[in-house]
Amino acid sequence: MSPLENVKIAVIGLGYVGLPLARLFATKYPVVGFDINQKRIAELMSGTDATLEVSDQILQSVLVDSPSSANGLFCSANLDDIKACNIYVITVPTPVDKNNRPDLTPLYKSSETVGRVLSKGDIVIYESTVYPGVTEEECIPVLEKVSGLKFNVDFFAGYSPERINPGDKEHTVEKILKVTSGSTLEIGKKVDQLYKSVITAGTHLAPSIKVAEAAKVIENSQRDINIAFVNELAKIFNRLRIDTSAVLEAAGTKWNFLPFKPGLVGGHCIGVDPYYLAQKAQEHGYHPEIILAGRRLNDGMGEYVAHEVIKLMIKKEIPVKGSKILVLGITFKENCPDVRNTKVIDVLNTLAEYETDITIYDPWANPAEVEHEYGWQSVRDLKNCNDYDAIVLTVSHNEFRSLDLNALCKGNKVIYDVKGILTEGVDGKL
Repeated sequence: MSPLENVKIAVIGLGYVGLPLARLFATKYPVVGFDINQKRIAELMSGTDATLEVSDQILQSVLVDSPSSANGLFCSANLDDIKACNIYVITVPTPVDKNNRPDLTPLYKSSETVGRVLSKGDIVIYESTVYPGVTEEECIPVLEKVSGLKFNVDFFAGYSPERINPGDKEHTVEKILKVTSGSTLEIGKKVDQLYKSVITAGTHLAPSIKVAEAAKVIENSQRDINIAFVNELAKIFNRLRIDTSAVLEAAGTKWNFLPFKPGLVGGHCIGVDPYYLAQKAQEHGYHPEIILAGRRLNDGMGEYVAHEVIKLMIKKEIPVKGSKILVLGITFKENCPDVRNTKVIDVLNTLAEYETDITIYDPWANPAEVEHEYGWQSVRDLKNCNDYDAIVLTVSHNEFRSLDLNALCKGNKVIYDVKGILTEGVDGKL
């Protein structure tokens, strides 16, 4: 589909979701990527993306040197640079607080930012994962208050939930079908046309913003529940001394068996979104038992893994206190530098309670970011280390598949494989 005319897009938030989207829009439209992180802006304008979601070559191919340039991407932390835009796409994070309650602060602040530059006829599209009603009941009032404009009279809104899978170089943003919606029928069609002009996989126009919001939040809730089921199976089969992976392989020969695997469920989507849906359900007087039960089980898997490692060490008569343990991986998923909401931290914190000496090796994670987020030190390489009492493989980075784990250990050791990628020499696994 050909690009829309007289469109200038501002993408608010240039993280794992915003940058790939801004880059894609920039192939057909003038785009200003806005982020409050000055360091991030400088990095992107130099042609490098630290999240590794967009290659340097692709990023550099769309960069332009002015916010008033024609098609291309200009990144800025200056509010003046997005004043001339007429479509604002908000892609900020939607985390939960320490009590697992939705934290809408980033959405409020980004809505305030857009409200300061909003003009008549503009469209504000939200991509952040939320519970049904957030766009119209929480964000729109902020836009109205700050801008002084009236919703669906002076400006309009849309919602198109992000479906980006960090670290996935096959299912990139343009190859994932996009759900779209608008605050009026006409705006819905315009939002749909905008995305359809760049998304090769196509779009699905939902009948309302709330439907689109609900569709997104249940996608990850469904995955969370299914993973919780196989995590529970792993606990059961471990007690029965049955190989969980062998059971799943056998069951998987049936055509309609869902191929989920046990593991640590973190990240900014699956580990968070169920709490957003649960919050909204509880506000309306319904306690979602299955959704919260699945989340509780998955939230407890890090502690479970750590205790299993300690049990194996005791069985092998390896002194636990002061033992040296190597944890392979700290990111929330394989082959990705994203450490947000990683459940490996639960493994680490539980092992630390036993006064063990822990080394975290992750070639993908930024040690400064790990220390800032969690207070743990990590390393990107292993040098002269061959005396570990236990190794816990928590993330299946490609680099770990070729490691000689036996060479890193003492003669009497424990090797625990959370991800099920090791073929021999494993003492325990999910």
